[in-house]
Amino acid sequence: MPLISDLKPHLIWKYFEEILQIPRPSKKEGKIIAYLENFAIRNHFDFKKDAAGNILISKPSSKGFTKKKKIILQSHVDMVCEKNEDVRHDFDNDPIQAYVDDDWIKSKGTTLGADNGIGIAAQLAVLMDESLKHGPIECLFTVDEETGLTGASMLEPDFITGTILLNLDSEDEGELFIGCAGGADTIVRIPYLTKTINRNYLAYSISIKGLTGGHSGDDIHKGYGNSIKIISRILKSITQQFKIKLCLLQGGNLRNAIPREARATIAIKAKFEKSFLEYIENLTNEIKNELKSTEPNLYFAFEKVSIPELSMKKRYQYRLLNSLHACPNGVIEMSREIPGLVETSTNLASINFIDDNCIEVVTSQRSSYESAKKNISSQIESLFLLMSATVLITDTYPGWSPNTNSEILQITENTYEKLFTKKPVVRAIHAGLECGLFLKKYPWLDMVSFGPTIKGAHSPGERLEIDSVEKFWRLLTGILEKVPNV
Repeated sequence: MPLISDLKPHLIWKYFEEILQIPRPSKKEGKIIAYLENFAIRNHFDFKKDAAGNILISKPSSKGFTKKKKIILQSHVDMVCEKNEDVRHDFDNDPIQAYVDDDWIKSKGTTLGADNGIGIAAQLAVLMDESLKHGPIECLFTVDEETGLTGASMLEPDFITGTILLNLDSEDEGELFIGCAGGADTIVRIPYLTKTINRNYLAYSISIKGLTGGHSGDDIHKGYGNSIKIISRILKSITQQFKIKLCLLQGGNLRNAIPREARATIAIKAKFEKSFLEYIENLTNEIKNELKSTEPNLYFAFEKVSIPELSMKKRYQYRLLNSLHACPNGVIEMSREIPGLVETSTNLASINFIDDNCIEVVTSQRSSYESAKKNISSQIESLFLLMSATVLITDTYPGWSPNTNSEILQITENTYEKLFTKKPVVRAIHAGLECGLFLKKYPWLDMVSFGPTIKGAHSPGERLEIDSVEKFWRLLTGILEKVPNV
């Protein structure tokens, strides 16, 4: 089996392999920031860091290219930290266990971090490759993109000085992105009361595993199952049939990932055990049949467990399960202007009992239109206000409106066509990119986003296509040479 460091182009793979060794969860990017600072010092590049932790490393123009416009290369340094439940991995300390599998780079049961580690690697390779022809370059490395776009939102007015920005955070080779959705999180805190469970009850754990998961923007239209929606459907149904008592409900992890796993602990009267097991097996088989084309690996587990001391009081359980069952999830509206583009969506991302008397539900909304984003957030707020929950709409960020007359778009299109003898696809993306925040702070920026092919981002199935990385590198370095003069 080949090693990652054996792949070509050598420089980009060399730095990607180094980055895989460095833990970099969102909001815990100290180790990767230190790595970038040491890189700049060791190789005698000018650099600076702002209060948020963003790093800017500068490289002067190559000989004969001093009149070129200054260009900014940008990627984020944090990664989504998701793993399968049976995998032991400490994202704060352990390196990613990556390996070559035919045409792909994969990881062992965790997210790979190619989003956006391959962008970081490309920037470092550009900084170190003395054979490239280019004008002045600023390499911008931003923090906390995945859980709030904090780095981009806290950029200072004069931190970057270039007029062209290449965002290296897209995931489909051959596609150029010139617009993205804005987003927001709607966080719900639900109070509840408990009661003691009678002795004539027994308890079962219900688990959902094997779902695909994925990016809550890029993958929201693909028909993947949402573990929280599925388990709330099951719980509502068995409550109606057997008057179960809910003791525990957990599902999902990250606001920007479609939840893959969920589990609940319920109490049921012992006399109903046999009919309960028959009923739930039939119900889960129906669900598996509904999702068989998109979720072939979905499975359910039922296990008798020790009876908990407490369960939710009936009226709180009734409100919670009905609210989760009714909560919108998935595509809300498709674009009327751009065929195939999701305009507005919402993701029921996670649910957790955060203490003995409060449940937290996190949802995330995206839309190409600020008004539509606010509207779907408001709908979810209204739903949960009906059960006396506290609702906070937070972490809002703007979209990026497409500019089809962009000079750098034309340069990128022409470069791609000359390199690969075919036209790239130009489109907007339903995911959130930092470009909307950059444009709000630096309205003169001319921007385009592109990258190699990454599948399954934000899930343990994340994988990076090897051949697409070489094309990504050739396009990036080709654009640098074609940047116009000031």
